[in-house]
Amino acid sequence: MSMHSLQELFNNNREWSEQVVEQDPTFFERLSQQQSPKYLWIGCADSRVPANQIVGLDPGELFVHRNVANLVVHSDLNCLSVMQFAIEVLKVEHVIVCGHYGCGGVAAALFHKELGLIENWLRYIQDVAMIHQAQLDAIEVPRERCDRLCELNVMEQVMNVCRTTIVRDAWRKGQKLAVHGWVYALTDGRLRDLDMNVTNGDEMITRYEATLGKLLS
Repeated sequence: MSMHSLQELFNNNREWSEQVVEQDPTFFERLSQQQSPKYLWIGCADSRVPANQIVGLDPGELFVHRNVANLVVHSDLNCLSVMQFAIEVLKVEHVIVCGHYGCGGVAAALFHKELGLIENWLRYIQDVAMIHQAQLDAIEVPRERCDRLCELNVMEQVMNVCRTTIVRDAWRKGQKLAVHGWVYALTDGRLRDLDMNVTNGDEMITRYEATLGKLLS
């Protein structure tokens, strides 16, 4: 494929749109009118983790934000803007933070790989590793240690979501909103629920400690 020609992608797009119309002639007409998703997905930018396909939802049913290692950083206006629009305007009922086992960003942070600019972003994961250093150090197999950090990172990002003014204001107003922590396995395509499900501010610490206890057991 030429650097200046992406015709294959346009051909794929045409075939896809034709197949969709053949199966559902009014699909694009309905889709263009409005979006009313119930879910906000905050996931990793990894190309092997396509949000809609994983959970079997059509376009318009899942509002998506993705970045390297599915981080929720309080100074990241991109992520916060997505959350604000999803929660305050679209009125989603669920925020799902989904990491994945074998995450390259998590591995790079854990094993201090030199990758240039992105190391600044991965510092947030190293902070998570420092919080749970004793637990991670007790795991001898590097791959298993990395996968545990993937889980711990999801837990911490769920807490970061819950601490935002956006979520706290929604709960204060009585808005129906739950935050969940999941991990996806590339090896079999299955999701794991970490049982880190928070529906109000009072549950945050309790759910966090319960999930952490399960990981330690």
